[in-house]
Amino acid sequence: MAITVTDPRPIDRAEEILTPEALAFVEELHQRFAGTRNELLAARAVKRQRVAETGRLDFLPETMDVRDGDWKVAPAPAALQDRRVEMTGPASPAKMAINALNSGAKVWLADLEDASTPTWANVIDAILNLRDAARGTLSYTSEEGKEYRLRTDAPLAVVVARPRGWHMPEKHLLLDGEPGVGALVDFGLHFFHVAKQLVENGQGPYYYLPKMESHLEARLWNDVFVFAQDYLGLGQGTVRATVLIETIPAAFEMDEILYELRDHAAGLNAGRWDYLFSIIKYFRDAGEEFVLPDRASVAMTAPFMRAYTELLVKTCHKRGAFAMGGMAAVIPNRRHPEVTEAAFAKVRADKTREANDGFDGSWVAHPDLVPTCREVFDSVLGDKPNQLDKQRPEVSVTAEQLLDVASAEGQVTESGLRLNLYVAIAYTAVWLSGNGAVAIHNLMEDAATAEISRSQVWQQIRNKSVLADTGNTVTRELVERILAEETERLRTEFGDEAFRRYYQPASELIAGICLSEDYTDFLTTPAYELVG
Repeated sequence: MAITVTDPRPIDRAEEILTPEALAFVEELHQRFAGTRNELLAARAVKRQRVAETGRLDFLPETMDVRDGDWKVAPAPAALQDRRVEMTGPASPAKMAINALNSGAKVWLADLEDASTPTWANVIDAILNLRDAARGTLSYTSEEGKEYRLRTDAPLAVVVARPRGWHMPEKHLLLDGEPGVGALVDFGLHFFHVAKQLVENGQGPYYYLPKMESHLEARLWNDVFVFAQDYLGLGQGTVRATVLIETIPAAFEMDEILYELRDHAAGLNAGRWDYLFSIIKYFRDAGEEFVLPDRASVAMTAPFMRAYTELLVKTCHKRGAFAMGGMAAVIPNRRHPEVTEAAFAKVRADKTREANDGFDGSWVAHPDLVPTCREVFDSVLGDKPNQLDKQRPEVSVTAEQLLDVASAEGQVTESGLRLNLYVAIAYTAVWLSGNGAVAIHNLMEDAATAEISRSQVWQQIRNKSVLADTGNTVTRELVERILAEETERLRTEFGDEAFRRYYQPASELIAGICLSEDYTDFLTTPAYELVG
């Protein structure tokens, strides 16, 4: 297998990352694991088709012994014992990385996935920033002369990096002429350059693993970790991984996923928007009972979402793993403090529910939210670093409860349809410009928001949903009209130049995906073809 880099210098200092030794390691990862990854992606499609025919998902009978077994994951290292507040955000540009590390959060989810457009420059810059952060040398000076440096008056956030999901390619790194596997490129470059330094720092190479759909995909990651640690001469168990349970099939395999990663597992996370996106994707042709109401009205208190989070906490704590809560995406609006105050109240209520349910910590998308989240978890945890001792033996969740989408309160409305189209176009446009973390309507959005937005539109067309506020039926013609109106609205908001470069292509992409007879599994896959 031969490795080729199509652009060896996308940014200054790229040669420090794209070294012959690092590329040899990435090549070895592909040689050993890319074939299995391809087989597992094919298995996803087969399973989805089977579910489409039956309208059912269930816990796996063949792994009942794992669910019933008495086992635990390896104890967490000291650096990951306390995760009460986790800051999320991209690792590029350096300014955002520094702000996240300095935020006062216990952990920073350094995102190379949904909050980052995977341009080649962004990918390499993110790895470079994470390497410099591990060395303590990361800094940035703005064009105005403002300096950003790592704080020395308090601990920095512990870095947990999130590589791309198994499905994403990397077109700038070719193996025998074929695009690389984005997950192996991200992990390989990060691990090779950062792992030993992190161990010296008293931490380790820690990861969030996204978009998995089965325990076999977790097994593949475990195999990658075992090989990588041997390759660099690190002890087994040095790597620790937290898995995002953000697909509906993974919700039925929480025990099994932890079991496969048990020597390297650190916990599970409840990823709200991607989870809802996955439900639509999996049951998109299963009838009206799987049509969600407007996404803004689907609360975490909906019965099927409560079933998902309660099962996650119970499973994690039974196995000695951490249960991590969902995202608070609010961005403070200093021009409208009353808006911010109301939003913070909702965040406080959401974090209070999570802390009382037994979650060990939760996510925020802005440094200003760190004190609120910390205060809530402090009040529940007290002097304890986590709630692993809070078992949930009273929780018993069935397949029917996990799939009870029809119990969600709310309606399908034309205003919700309009908002979905606006957000899908607006997010995709900024993503195409190279920024994967986008502020829309006082919320920090990532790709998951656009995914559920465009998926709801496709599903509503498919099911000829009737809109509660207008009585109109969702048809291709209605969507085309509203999409044209929202596209024009964005042109007036952002001007002709930005519209021509980003918003018009984004509108065309969203139109093609929403109006197609065939469902597109991931919006970011065709969008990736439009970026450098």
